[in-house]
Amino acid sequence: MELLGSDDESLRRAGECLASGGLVAFPTETVYGLGADAFDARAVARVFEAKARPSFDPLIVHLASASDIERVAEIPSREARALMDALWPGPLTLVMPKREKLPDIVTSGLATVAVRLPANAVARSIIAYSGTAVAAPSANPFGYLSPTLAEHVRRFLGDKVDIIVDGGPCSVGVESTVLDMTSDPPRILRPGGMPAETIEEVIGPIIHSRIEAHAPGGLGAASPGLLDSHYAPRTPLHLLETGCLASARPSGRAAVLVSSAVSGSTLEACSGRFALARYLSPVGDLVEAAAGLFAALHELDSGGFDQIWAELAPESGLGPAINDRLRKAAKKNQ
Repeated sequence: MELLGSDDESLRRAGECLASGGLVAFPTETVYGLGADAFDARAVARVFEAKARPSFDPLIVHLASASDIERVAEIPSREARALMDALWPGPLTLVMPKREKLPDIVTSGLATVAVRLPANAVARSIIAYSGTAVAAPSANPFGYLSPTLAEHVRRFLGDKVDIIVDGGPCSVGVESTVLDMTSDPPRILRPGGMPAETIEEVIGPIIHSRIEAHAPGGLGAASPGLLDSHYAPRTPLHLLETGCLASARPSGRAAVLVSSAVSGSTLEACSGRFALARYLSPVGDLVEAAAGLFAALHELDSGGFDQIWAELAPESGLGPAINDRLRKAAKKNQ
């Protein structure tokens, strides 16, 4: 494994590694991705092996430019084009009909492909230098906390990766919103870094309810991130409804993750009951809270605690994305 910076020569080398069938972990605005040439089935298979990821969970294909979309997918509607024009680059993944030349391993055998154009300039430069589209799930062992720092990738994947590009912390901090453009109206498959309200400002009402994890006919999941248990720390995680910290019953040495430190009652509820209280946003900013979510969970998971308790965020803006990750992270304890 080689750790590189984000200078132009390093980005060129990372792109060349992808083009030659290598695996490169690189930053995006959401989380760090583990990339392979999307048209090289053998390289993509290495991604599944490195993550111990089940083959029924499809990957997101990342582009260097919106003009590259025709290589991997068919644009199915005016709404899809409108979203690309208005919200790309950004943390929005669109599910569209796939091109036949894209290997089935990328899409888990589905006739659709999830595609996005990352807002992170380092990511786009690496993809551009590779000369291809890049299939990239999060750069972590399957089911574990997503990485928002290069150190997270190094610690948990290490020599399973050829190159790790250190581009600093991820600015959004939760995975992209996945929107199925083959549904009428479009349906959110995974809440994420692009708020539903922002999408609806562009194309009007969409379906917010999640779907079943698996597509009909025994094929793969319709989207990454649909499995009930996901994004999980090793330390048992317990959830609390917003504003219900006083109802927590911690045992042993416990830590608590709180969405906001605005109210005095929050501080009072934590005092003397937890070994550590970690606030995602002192001022209740959900953008700040989302950006720090996985880093905070990594910190608490490595802190030697017997339990982690977490307060759910309000269900607006990026709140649904934060809560989706927390609920899936806590699922294994239920």
